Amino acid sequence: MTETTNSPAPETVNGNGQLSLSTEAARQLSTTTKTPPQMQEITSRWLLRLLPWVQCSGGVFRVNRRLTYELGDGRITFSNTGSNVRVIPAELTEIPMLRGFDDAEVLQALANGFAQREIEAGEEIVSEGRPVDRLVLIAHGRVAKVSRGAYGDEQNLGVLADGDYLGEETLTQGGRYAFTARAKTATTVLTLSRQDFEQLADQSPGLREHLDRWLASGDHAQNDYGEAAIDVSSGHTGEPVLPGTFVDYELSPREYELSVAQTVLRVHSRVSDLYNQPMSQLDQQLRLTIEALRERQEHELINNKEFGLLHNSALSQRIRTRAGRPTPDDLDDLLATVWKDPAFFLAHPQAIAAFGRECSKRGVYPQTSEVNGHRVPTWRGVPIFPCNKIPISGTYTTSFLLMRTGQENQGVVGLHQTGIPDEYQPSLSVRFMNINEKAVISYLVSAYYSAAVLVPDALGVLEDVEVGRNG
Repeated sequence: MTETTNSPAPETVNGNGQLSLSTEAARQLSTTTKTPPQMQEITSRWLLRLLPWVQCSGGVFRVNRRLTYELGDGRITFSNTGSNVRVIPAELTEIPMLRGFDDAEVLQALANGFAQREIEAGEEIVSEGRPVDRLVLIAHGRVAKVSRGAYGDEQNLGVLADGDYLGEETLTQGGRYAFTARAKTATTVLTLSRQDFEQLADQSPGLREHLDRWLASGDHAQNDYGEAAIDVSSGHTGEPVLPGTFVDYELSPREYELSVAQTVLRVHSRVSDLYNQPMSQLDQQLRLTIEALRERQEHELINNKEFGLLHNSALSQRIRTRAGRPTPDDLDDLLATVWKDPAFFLAHPQAIAAFGRECSKRGVYPQTSEVNGHRVPTWRGVPIFPCNKIPISGTYTTSFLLMRTGQENQGVVGLHQTGIPDEYQPSLSVRFMNINEKAVISYLVSAYYSAAVLVPDALGVLEDVEVGRNG
């Protein structure tokens, strides 16, 4: 006979088979570990970190420079109706020899004399060595300037695009083209022949007089940068009469006023009174608000039309990529615009990635440098910092910035004013406003700032950088 043993019944405490306290119930007695409020908008803000900040005590910063002759290096604007493109008459005064000419009827007649041409990619617009017989305005497209070098190879002299022009010698002395202009893309140009221009000039005494006056004054004593020259004698022997000189200044120097970013922070008194452990509600609200103001500050320093770096770079300091994608050659060209002690590049993270892809294709691997504990890529020893405030256009193009910084280096500087009332951070104040009838406390948060480019060659911009192309 086999003996059977009965297993004991499961132990139960509350009738549902649970033997111990559940984690859900236990959490009611535990202390939760919390983080301060997180904010995805916060970035490294390298521009704010790297710019030297100059105290602007009076709220206005005046940049005094040597007198500079205007060279008319602006870009020309066009209008279009469908596929028909016309130059805006007043924009013709961006051409050096027409600068200051204000006869609207003659400018209109000049504009009417231009003929539109459509150029296919690869087609030559002008050829090296040929007579300069027409003025060419580039309405749309990209044009490469090339020349034959001393050893018979082809040299790249840069890229022209919308608003640029060539053959302006047509309006005065003529001559021969020192380069070949070849379309890199389908291009729309407007051309005016020398014969048509001479005929119009003969019919307009005012235009002829203006051109003669411009030619007569074309020997302004100036240096390579367009500044009024300082006469100096060197290498002489005997007792020659030394030249007398003086340094001429601009009569109307530019003044930068401090800009402001502001907001009103509102906190209910009940929240501020009762919910301050373990973190102060007011402190956290202020921290996130100030982070947003600093992000806006960096955005304005780059994009503001009055003082932003993208809009205040000299036109002569703006260059274009050779083929759209940012290559080592393009960054070398940009370094040539700010060759005197460049401090750093600034580019959108996607632009930096595009540059990295181009380097990888060539088997070139940029070195890195440690800055404030961060590893950043460099090119020719100049660090490249990311900045997501540099815009990317709808056609996926952006810009690289290169700058020299510091007032002692005649570079780019940030402007602020410290010591303001209720200062919370340098040039940032938090000012109590009021408590309304709903017990809501209001604080005015203000940040004051601006930026100045002390001399034009302190800032260079590489434009039309493609970031959306794969492969």
